[in-house]
Amino acid sequence: MRREELERELKTRGASLRELLARSDLDLWGSGPVRIGISGGADSMGLALLAWANGQQVLGVHVDHGLRSDSNTEGRMIADALAPFGIGLLECRVDVEAGGNLEDRARQARLAILGGAATAHTMDDQAETVIANLLRGAGLVGVGAMQPGRRHPILRLRRSETRLLCEAAGVWIFDDPSNGDPRFVRNRVRAELLPLAADILQRDVVPILARTAANSQEYAEAISAVLSQLPQGLEDLPPVLARHRLNSLITAGLGLRLNGDHLEQIRQVAIGQRPAHQIVHAITVRRVHDGLVFVDRDGNRLLQL
Repeated sequence: MRREELERELKTRGASLRELLARSDLDLWGSGPVRIGISGGADSMGLALLAWANGQQVLGVHVDHGLRSDSNTEGRMIADALAPFGIGLLECRVDVEAGGNLEDRARQARLAILGGAATAHTMDDQAETVIANLLRGAGLVGVGAMQPGRRHPILRLRRSETRLLCEAAGVWIFDDPSNGDPRFVRNRVRAELLPLAADILQRDVVPILARTAANSQEYAEAISAVLSQLPQGLEDLPPVLARHRLNSLITAGLGLRLNGDHLEQIRQVAIGQRPAHQIVHAITVRRVHDGLVFVDRDGNRLLQL
């Protein structure tokens, strides 16, 4: 298929390729190759197609978590579906042990492999993240959810639009059965909470929640700008500003988004009110020589503040 054919097929479905591209941030990748995390679902396959239609070289990265008995066949099916568009695929395998917090541990393992690759989160994912983060006790940064840009280039597109792209291109997509598993918080937010909110308000709540995220990001950026003009220590800051500074530093250094409880415990470590605190994934933070050191279960230093 050529770009012109895809454009015609989308028009017959009431959509515009140019308009979809205009709402994406794919141009931020410049002329270099675009690395995209691809699960085989409509969102990631749609993002790959959109980048291809934008004239960009695309390399897909597929991570198999090994959580389903047949998951090892998905990579080949994805590669075969994308090959006619000249899109290559790198297949990676990670082992996620059974146990608690499976959803988050699988996500962290996947992100560690994807690195700076673009992910196919849409406006619908943004809305789900706002709600899920609120339920976990997130503050301003957590409510801000995902930042639009190179890493999240289609946050202004809807899930229905990525599926439409795949249908117009005649591309195979994989509907992951785990997306309906009620053990995972995000799935229940998608299947139960968001439809209930839409029914109560009698309107689509996804754009409203996406706007809430954008407003929260704007406030958080303003607070960060003010903090950058203040001394770097935490002792003299009000607790809420100290937690905000810690959140920014930990997110930048470890890629972790922690809730307010964890951040408060870490603040107390920083000012000497407690000796240490263990956070997710067996990471422990300790106060060392008036600074903070984050180590894994083997004692390896991950971050120093």
